[in-house]
Amino acid sequence: MENKDLSEEDFINGKLIGNTKTEVAAEEELPIKEETPPLPPQADGNEAPDQTTIKKASEEIVRFVNDDASIEAVPADSVINEFLDLVEEKITKRESNKKYNHCETAFLESVNRVSKLHKQLNVVNSKSEENSISLINRIGSVQQRAMAYLQEEFRSLLEDSKTVEDSDNINSDAGDNIKNNNSDDQSTTIFPGYTRDVVLSMNKIAKEMIFGGYESECCEVYMIARRNALEEILQSLGFEKITIDDVQKMHWESLEREIVPAWINTFRQCATVHFAEERSLAEAVFSDHNPSIAASLFSNLARGVVIQLLDFSEGIAMSKRSAEKLFKTLDMYETLRDMVPKMDGLFPADECAAELSTETSLARSRLGEAAICIFCDLENSIKADTGRTPVPGGAVHPLTRYTINYLKYACEYKDTIEQVFKEHSKTDDRKDDEVSPFSVQLIRVMDLLDSNLETKSKVYKDVALSSIFMMNNGRYILQKIKTSAEINGLMGDTWCRRKSSELRQFHKNYQRETWSKLLGCLSHEGLNVVNGKVAKKPVLKERFKSFNAMFEEIHRTQSSWVVSDEQLQSELRVSITAVVIPAYRAFLGRFSQYLDPGRQTEKYVKFQPEDLENYIDELFDGNTTPMARRKQ
Repeated sequence: MENKDLSEEDFINGKLIGNTKTEVAAEEELPIKEETPPLPPQADGNEAPDQTTIKKASEEIVRFVNDDASIEAVPADSVINEFLDLVEEKITKRESNKKYNHCETAFLESVNRVSKLHKQLNVVNSKSEENSISLINRIGSVQQRAMAYLQEEFRSLLEDSKTVEDSDNINSDAGDNIKNNNSDDQSTTIFPGYTRDVVLSMNKIAKEMIFGGYESECCEVYMIARRNALEEILQSLGFEKITIDDVQKMHWESLEREIVPAWINTFRQCATVHFAEERSLAEAVFSDHNPSIAASLFSNLARGVVIQLLDFSEGIAMSKRSAEKLFKTLDMYETLRDMVPKMDGLFPADECAAELSTETSLARSRLGEAAICIFCDLENSIKADTGRTPVPGGAVHPLTRYTINYLKYACEYKDTIEQVFKEHSKTDDRKDDEVSPFSVQLIRVMDLLDSNLETKSKVYKDVALSSIFMMNNGRYILQKIKTSAEINGLMGDTWCRRKSSELRQFHKNYQRETWSKLLGCLSHEGLNVVNGKVAKKPVLKERFKSFNAMFEEIHRTQSSWVVSDEQLQSELRVSITAVVIPAYRAFLGRFSQYLDPGRQTEKYVKFQPEDLENYIDELFDGNTTPMARRKQ
């Protein structure tokens, strides 16, 4: 068979000439090149070494690095030095030519042989003083240069190869060549921003660096690059690193409107997407090594992100308590509650995982405790509202509106608040385990509000207006509770019935204070009719006069009172009409005939029943309505 010249690439990789198939170490088979150029002339101008010599030297190096670490098998220094010269030449070419296929298999194999040669000679040297220390040092120097080059290539692939356009190719097709130790279904593996070929190249480089003893350098480059990538991801999601001190200094409006929503979104995206991708990438790049390497890298990267997110939640939990912070605090609590379990399967059962579990549990507890404190501070807010200025017209007090709407909104978080009270409350007021702790707290707040409103009602000098005030506020509370299934379920039917009973009593109090006195003017007592005449006509005149004056005053005053609930307003008007109109019609029908017709009748009979009905319908509109004169 015709003998071909042996190329430098063949020599470096131990390819033997003379057969149709390369004879190499038993454990691997290297690709065969169809045409290889001859070795270039030596630096001193001599021709390339004799092919038979090269063939023999190649056989010696391959055998030595793969099989025989004995003194007798050590190749001659000249052969080793020539091999190292060619490797350095390869490195120089790659360092100077950025378009070179830097991570081709042949070059990585040559680096692998340098690493093996260095290891084997060290083993031999430990057994004998005969081996040259200077030669070992040179091999180490070449290896160090090769590793420095691979390290930069690794960094370049990690930092520069991410492209949006490649996203369609970022899948587990790489699984054909890369072993994923933690996924049975390679077709679902996703790598964050790298093509299949790039992941394969990184895998090969990592393999050679770790084999050559440069594991720490390889991992450091990977950590820095991926940590920077994760920071970019956080920023793209709208969340930037914010310290606990920063949170304390920021206005709540800014935190509530922008930062907290971004935090929630970021945490959810990391827990459900980015961490899984990050783990897949680490496992793919370091698939040829102890799984602990990929696990450790992923854990530390994810830990950095999680701790950064937890620091923010810590800042929120530590911030000054105020009622408006409750709902965003609960949103964050729910995020930790729901997302942390999704991350549990991603982390290996190691010290890092245990630390993260502890930190997240602690952060969740602090948010829960903060939410309880904020909600319980509502009690203090109600107690502190001691304003003595009456609300005009007995309308619904702002404290009532604020408190009930706050509670109604809080009840939309009913399940979460129940959980918070059960798991994070430091006191337990329950006498029955079946009683909702949130319900107990809710009723306590309601009772405090009732007590506060009762105090405020006494500010009104008019007892009837005080009753209107209590009716207005009570009806507002009851209607809000009845229209919210969540809060209604917590307060219960018993509470609602009691509140309705209280409203009826306030209604009776109002009727008694206002209209019972007016009906006293229509009493028949002392108006006996004798021989077709009233025995005491002056008394009759006084009855009509008192009724007119009192009704006019009631109309003038109570038309400015406010009953904004249309149903309550209608109920009041109907009940007033039902009491006043029949009594007035009966009194008028029986006694108006005893007044002298003409001016006397006009003077004392100012209203017809229909007029009274119209005037009653003008009550509680919040406007003082002048009473029109009755048409004769």
